[in-house]
Amino acid sequence: MAHTRTRDDQVYQENIYVEDKPFHSFKKIARSLGYTDDDLPLVSFQLVSKGYYGECGKRGGYMKITGFSPEVREQIYKAASVNLCSNVSGQILASLVMNPPKISAGDESFESFMSERDGILSSLARRAKALEEAFNSLEGITCNKAEGAMYLFPRLHLPQKAIGAAQAVGTAPDAYYAKRLLEATGIVVVHGSEFGQVGNLKSPFCGSPCMFKEKVKRQKLSSIINP
Repeated sequence: MAHTRTRDDQVYQENIYVEDKPFHSFKKIARSLGYTDDDLPLVSFQLVSKGYYGECGKRGGYMKITGFSPEVREQIYKAASVNLCSNVSGQILASLVMNPPKISAGDESFESFMSERDGILSSLARRAKALEEAFNSLEGITCNKAEGAMYLFPRLHLPQKAIGAAQAVGTAPDAYYAKRLLEATGIVVVHGSEFGQVGNLKSPFCGSPCMFKEKVKRQKLSSIINP
């Protein structure tokens, strides 16, 4: 494994909505299997914009590098130093993510922090469930339960007529559906063929609760999109 380089994206480690599937970091699993820094150079990423902290709004984050030689680490640090840094609020939020309020430290803000965190995660879980039910209520779409993160990946089962209409204009069927959905309802989704999952859609469930309720309402109307 001397030439293996691994990137570990851990941005959704707190966004888990099922009790029996806790988060395990890639590094933890690698160490439990006996791999050391000598076996597996690893870069772990954490972004505040993707967890419950930023909800795809704030920008900031950090990366942890292990298993690289001092010479390589120096070049990585040099490359990172010439890039623009996050804005001030993003840097503050990244610092808070790394060092949140702790009850053991006697932080007065611990209870309010936990209350707000749990409220956000509970809201995301409810929104995920609502959108999952909305997708499954539509003809020709099936959607698995969201167990974490901020996205659902519904599966399209389009009729041959819709597939033929997409082929007639030289477009992948899922891209054709995504465009028709946007035109009919204003809802934006990413078609799966964009990232190698042909026939799927990628739909976020973050955003304000009021906007989300309206999105679900319009989503149900999208069953008319069946050329």
